[in-house]
Amino acid sequence: MKPTDTAEFIGELNAGVFASQIGHALSEVAAGVVDHSKVGTVTITFTLSQIASSHQVTVNHKLAYKVPTKRGSRSEDTTLDTPMHVNEGGRLTLFAEAPGPGQLFDRQDAPIHAKS
Repeated sequence: MKPTDTAEFIGELNAGVFASQIGHALSEVAAGVVDHSKVGTVTITFTLSQIASSHQVTVNHKLAYKVPTKRGSRSEDTTLDTPMHVNEGGRLTLFAEAPGPGQLFDRQDAPIHAKS
């Protein structure tokens, strides 16, 4: 079983924008923590739900962060969805992987069966 490539997975969410948002949040929180000697938080939440009866899921990805300030804190959150394919072994990718080299379908998945 080949597991989901985490870096690739996060990079594909919302066409790469989610990865940039994580970087921005981490930098904002880290700066606030150092500037004000208080604790900050960055929270990433993934919720997966199947799309109809397909081998696809909707990945709901939420980023929430809390930046410490001089007199308290400020927070922001964002939530978006990205459809992903579930491949062999549960591997999540933006595009479906072929079941074998050079082929898109297994013989039993052929849309039209050969006449006997």
